[in-house]
Amino acid sequence: MSKSLLICDLTQSWSPTGGGGISTYLKEKRQYFLDHSEHRLLQIVPGPEDRITVEGRTIFAEVAAPLVWGSPNYRWINRNDAVFALLREYQPDIIESLCPWVLPWIAIRHRWRYPNTALVAGYRTDFPTAQVYRVGRQWFGDTLGAGFRQLAFAYAWLTYHRFDRVYTLNQEARAMLGWLGYHNTGVLGLGVDVDRFSPGHRDSGFRREMGLPENDGPLLIYAGRLDNEKRAYVLVEMFKQLPRELGAAMVLMGDGKLRDVLIDEAKGLPIAFPGYETDRAALARALASSDIYVSGMADETFGISVLEAQASGLPVVGVAAGAMPERVPEGTGMLGPVDDPVAMARGVAEVWREDYAGKRARSIALAGSHNRWQQTFEQLINVEYAEALKSRDARIRGSWIGGMRQATNAS
Repeated sequence: MSKSLLICDLTQSWSPTGGGGISTYLKEKRQYFLDHSEHRLLQIVPGPEDRITVEGRTIFAEVAAPLVWGSPNYRWINRNDAVFALLREYQPDIIESLCPWVLPWIAIRHRWRYPNTALVAGYRTDFPTAQVYRVGRQWFGDTLGAGFRQLAFAYAWLTYHRFDRVYTLNQEARAMLGWLGYHNTGVLGLGVDVDRFSPGHRDSGFRREMGLPENDGPLLIYAGRLDNEKRAYVLVEMFKQLPRELGAAMVLMGDGKLRDVLIDEAKGLPIAFPGYETDRAALARALASSDIYVSGMADETFGISVLEAQASGLPVVGVAAGAMPERVPEGTGMLGPVDDPVAMARGVAEVWREDYAGKRARSIALAGSHNRWQQTFEQLINVEYAEALKSRDARIRGSWIGGMRQATNAS
């Protein structure tokens, strides 16, 4: 793409200090556009007030939005008119939609008025399973939950067939879109900053700072939301199943609806809850100062936190579902059944006791060979966006030919 384009990122949920997948992606992308691209970037995100910040080739547009209950660092856009106004004002060449609800349809409706706009969707959340089926099953039982999931798949079909290109973050999600009949897809590998996330940031005083016993046992760590979607409840139950002679301790770094419940359940156990970490350097230090990364999340579409942990030298113990089998190949950790704290505890003990040094070395090598952020955005621009523009041109040609045929038939 030789022509300079205006590219717009559109996201429903955002935290300015968060380390979640979308937040990290948007921050790294803005830096890439400042340092490496001739294209311009418009990012529309929720914020405390309406505000436009221009820096070089980037425009950061905040739309005043309320905080998300249970995730106090995140906001959620609920003013569609303000988003429409920004799109009309800037008229981007490409809109990249990063969330599945509401905002994709704002992009679609904007394209009705400006058909030259190419639409790209990032399928970043397995929302039919993680957000619809899991919640529906909890409230209404498995049969109704499965029915709601089928409706969510129908919504996905209805939504993504209107996009010029869709990228996923793993092959399983790409196969699902193919099952829905959408095949103009790519798999985008996300990046990791191996200078920031590195074993070199290990600090022997970290355990003491967390108020945990200093012994020779493994220090487990999880960094992310403490809620049902992330299955944070499995981690405390898993810890209770660990053999005492292992001498393990654990840090659950994050905030969310389950935090107070988990603190209560963990009373008397060597588990620290330091809260939500806004400083990426402090997060890197925490990871590097730990020994094993643990996660019960079954519906991960990529797992940036897993990649950052591996870059920090941590084998991973998780579940064999979602993107985890792609992120944690054999020899870099242990994966087991979903919602099985006993199996996860066995995995922790095995990782620590059997060739831990080898798993650690392979995890570091895996992260080091993984897509860096520059590679991620080069693929995004040169492959995903380029394919979207081709689809847009074909769509416009088809509309023009169809219009000509109608005019000819009418005459």
